[in-house]
Amino acid sequence: MKASQQSVRRYSVALHPEPEGGYTVTVPTLPGCVTYGKTYKEALRMANDAIEGYLSSLQKHGEPIPRESTTQPLVTSLTLQVRP
Repeated sequence: MKASQQSVRRYSVALHPEPEGGYTVTVPTLPGCVTYGKTYKEALRMANDAIEGYLSSLQKHGEPIPRESTTQPLVTSLTLQVRP
């Protein structure tokens, strides 16, 4: 991408801790954009690389670059008592 065509985009990422260690990272706005890192820092670095590759592929194929919604979802948790 030429410097004059560059724009700044922000994408939310979700880091999912794995039982064996490390984090799987997903990018909700970019379906199928998934990566992994052994540490939090590595997971974020890998996410950056995955997003860049994803966007590059979209550009190569003439697809539009998705913009993340300006309204962010509220993420929370629920604690449930489950009967055996």
